[in-house]
Amino acid sequence: MKKIVLSLAVVTLIVTSAFSPIGKLVSKTGHVNFFSHTAIEDITANNYKVVSTLETSTGDIIYSVPMQSFEFAKAKMQQHFNSAKFLDTKQFPKAKFKGTITNLSDIDFGTDGTYTANVTGDLSIHGVSNTVTENATITVSGGQVTVDVVMDITLADYKIAFKKGKPSTNIAKTVKATIKTVYK
Repeated sequence: MKKIVLSLAVVTLIVTSAFSPIGKLVSKTGHVNFFSHTAIEDITANNYKVVSTLETSTGDIIYSVPMQSFEFAKAKMQQHFNSAKFLDTKQFPKAKFKGTITNLSDIDFGTDGTYTANVTGDLSIHGVSNTVTENATITVSGGQVTVDVVMDITLADYKIAFKKGKPSTNIAKTVKATIKTVYK
């Protein structure tokens, strides 16, 4: 009887470990959407080539966003976005975030559920880094971890601005970024 109980315990441990997202998680298909609203027009862009890692034991989280991978509804918007006068994506090809979940003890990556994470780190865009603190929603379901974040980015904080002309009135001074990352 002891052998049966011991065998069941070992099988349970193996199955639980196989489906428990513990350790370093990687996503190569993260999604960032940004939205700008002005009285003149709304601008939205999507990027599905975001790479991210999440270390569940330390709470370290890193995002790398290839800036030229943002897709716009209008080619002219994409041209302005990538131009040297705005984001200069040739000189600054990636945006990066490197941070830590500061309330890691509140999150159980081994148990299905939805958790609120407090994340603090450095966001680098256009060659400028700023410390940001945001709340993220972490969902653990069936061995898969999803991180959702919505944040406002003030463009001037990253030295991004059109000085004059039509683009300067068409782009909001603060844009909303919505990030969704699924780690497997």
